[in-house]
Amino acid sequence: MSKVRTETTIQQRALIIQAWEGDENGSKTPKEISDFFKLNYKTVWRIIDRYRKTKTICNTPGRGRKSIFNTREKRSILKTVKVNPRASAVDIANSAEIDLGKKASPKTIRRILNEDGLKNFRAKKKPFISKRNIKKRMDFAKEHIHKDQSFWNKVLWSDESKFNVFGSDGRIRVWRKTNEALKMKNLNPTVKHGGGSVMVWGCFSSAGPGNMEFVETTMNQHIYQDILNGNVKSSAAKLALGRRYIFQQDNDPKHTAKSTEIRKTPIPNKTELQKRIIEAWNATSPEVTGHLVDSMNRRCTAVLEAKGGPTRY
Repeated sequence: MSKVRTETTIQQRALIIQAWEGDENGSKTPKEISDFFKLNYKTVWRIIDRYRKTKTICNTPGRGRKSIFNTREKRSILKTVKVNPRASAVDIANSAEIDLGKKASPKTIRRILNEDGLKNFRAKKKPFISKRNIKKRMDFAKEHIHKDQSFWNKVLWSDESKFNVFGSDGRIRVWRKTNEALKMKNLNPTVKHGGGSVMVWGCFSSAGPGNMEFVETTMNQHIYQDILNGNVKSSAAKLALGRRYIFQQDNDPKHTAKSTEIRKTPIPNKTELQKRIIEAWNATSPEVTGHLVDSMNRRCTAVLEAKGGPTRY
């Protein structure tokens, strides 16, 4: 088996030339330099010879294996990824063979994508936002962006969510640049009530969590009204919101940090899942809810900047 040739670094070459040119104490021969730096004699000789001819220790342009694809073909490969960020390197290589008539390894495809700043990331999960809800988000943000903190502190927020006994993270990978995580085509859209076994309704304010209730039957307007009648006023009193509070019925899934705590260990059944949810809810501190409410102006700004689309919040 032939030996693998290891290329010297720029720093090593500079030291070799410095030793060969010498100083007030004299210079060294290629053989002496080879022995001193423990490098192959031919390697040292080639570095010195190249320096004599070109006056540079850098690699000359055009070295190395010629690229399989020309500039136009590389643009075609990049266009494929921009249209479909979920395409794998294997899929792109197969398409290139069909469309461009050139066979390349997935490694070559990944290198072309990396050179353009594209990296393979797991697609972020974000709730799917319809055109209608994009407009609603924009309207809400425009109306509330200049509200001061005293306004937000008087809001009682509510939401409902389903939790799965057995969950799947549905991992999808996409090719994207570092700052393009929230572009629609790079997301893994989720729906709010996509398969689960426990429905939960809860509310909170900047002062902390209010009441939380499990919904044991299919949610309809009558069940929902009963939940509100049994929990809203008592939660407002518990959180000392006074009589002039604002009740916000939130249709978007938010504030799911506690779900991580719920699934630290496997959950075998519905009873255990309910127990974990209650523990996580009761462990939610006013600092957590206060931080969420304090972020409302930033959230409104982010929605406007995203033109109603997904944000990092």
